[in-house]
Amino acid sequence: MKEDQFIKTINGAKWFDLTQGLSIFTPPWPGEMPLQVHFFKRLTGSMGGGQGANGQLIEWSNNTGTHLVGPRAFHSGMRSIAEIPLTDLCGEGVVVDISDAVSDYSLYTPEMITERVEVKEGDILLINTGYHKYGWDQPDVANPNAQGGVENKEFGYYVRHPGPSPEFFPWALDMKLKLIGVDCGCAEHPMNTSIRYMHARDFAKAEAKLQTIYGKSWDEMFPPDEYYELSHSTMPKAGLLLAESLGGQIDKLLNQRAWIMIQPIPFMEVESAWCRAAAVQAPDGMEEEEFLKLMHKVEMLDMTLPFSVQTPQWANYIPLRVDYTKRVGGQNYGLGRNNAHCKASFHLASHMDGEKHFWAAGRTIGEVPFDHWIGPGAVADISDQVSNSSVYSPEMIEKSVDVQDGDILIIKTGWSAYGWNSPDSDEFRYMIKHPGPSPDFADWCLKRKIKWLAIDCVAMEHPMNTIQRIFHPKTFEEANQKLIDQFGTDWDTMYPLDKYYQDMHLNLFPKGLVHAENLGNQLAEMEAGRYFIAAFIQKGMETASMWGRFVAFRES
Repeated sequence: MKEDQFIKTINGAKWFDLTQGLSIFTPPWPGEMPLQVHFFKRLTGSMGGGQGANGQLIEWSNNTGTHLVGPRAFHSGMRSIAEIPLTDLCGEGVVVDISDAVSDYSLYTPEMITERVEVKEGDILLINTGYHKYGWDQPDVANPNAQGGVENKEFGYYVRHPGPSPEFFPWALDMKLKLIGVDCGCAEHPMNTSIRYMHARDFAKAEAKLQTIYGKSWDEMFPPDEYYELSHSTMPKAGLLLAESLGGQIDKLLNQRAWIMIQPIPFMEVESAWCRAAAVQAPDGMEEEEFLKLMHKVEMLDMTLPFSVQTPQWANYIPLRVDYTKRVGGQNYGLGRNNAHCKASFHLASHMDGEKHFWAAGRTIGEVPFDHWIGPGAVADISDQVSNSSVYSPEMIEKSVDVQDGDILIIKTGWSAYGWNSPDSDEFRYMIKHPGPSPDFADWCLKRKIKWLAIDCVAMEHPMNTIQRIFHPKTFEEANQKLIDQFGTDWDTMYPLDKYYQDMHLNLFPKGLVHAENLGNQLAEMEAGRYFIAAFIQKGMETASMWGRFVAFRES
């Protein structure tokens, strides 16, 4: 298939967002920290001496909202999230609807799955239990027998949802499933987690139901030592991954096959991480088998930097902090997981600057439709045309690549070579001396109807059009002299402060044109050209910016 036809096919495919909204109202795993969001500075620089940005600080537990549970959640010797390749997170799979066969505390079996859908060896399996109806972002579920006349949503979502029978995970291992995802609080039965001890009354109800149906106690049905060995050793060592708290458009894929993608933030130090979950089906007029055959040939190029406590943050922002709050050995029979609480400002690692970062009336990240983050795009390689503090122009972009109106545009300056995880790391050069756009660049982006932009350095702005000019006067002098030598004019003449300070933010965000920063990884080896681009950004409902996974697709 030709490049343009491939991009047209992927763009015309049916994309489904399977992600629950992430909010301060999203309930965390019972006993864990809920998402906390607050501004540590505003456009007027209320704290930290900054100018021109709304800066947010967030604190969170990784088991809140739609997330991937990595092997390290159960087995400390296994891979971190960042070490899991995209090929283990994406692939052919099936979404099975068992909502008619399960109820509070019940068990689901392999037979419930296979009587509804064909499960192939190596599949990704997503299970629709129906319990996403108790998600925080869903309407109330009426129950005249419940207090207040409505179900307690958090109990339904975390404490009462169904879970796998004793033979389910061994069957999944025999089938060599890549990943199992569920639309409720946990891929395990809640009574095989610490919830068993946190909510004894509910455990009594669950055990009574088990006795009625199977004539066995819970520990007879799930011998603790055997279950611990299965879930905390056998499964992690086999590489079986779990995704939890799915939602979004999952009901549009009942008992259907699709290409499934679970795209987590590539966290280095932790056991689990937020993810954007999506499924793709054939466009109209194309057979499912032909489309899936095409997707098996797709090469996914990961343009995302590892997310780590070592990642440098923007000049006066708050770095990432990770604190483990519990370990697997801290619960009876190891029923707990390794879990960390994290705290950071957004402007570190690969992230999307959202409208509200600079435009108070703009949309939050979670308010932007998923289809805005995906589409045809161009990677412009201008790395041989730029140097310290230099200026790039629209002409350089158009010379590098065929840019089409409405494209997503990825600009490759080569500056990822100086990032923190590179053998040639030079943090000062990366943060303070990267190239930036010419004064006409923003207007050119609007003229070409660019969907969103991305860059492989710390900011889409030229650093001397930001607070860095004040923080680093010597570097400004060097940049100013370079501008005079190249263009015959000084900085303030070429970039009048009232018009061009934070140009790419203040002039573009009110137009809905935002950008991603700190891309890298495989972008360093990518050639200039046309690709299908997707930003799998966590659906933060109150956040002005957000981390994500940035992926380019091409036919291999």
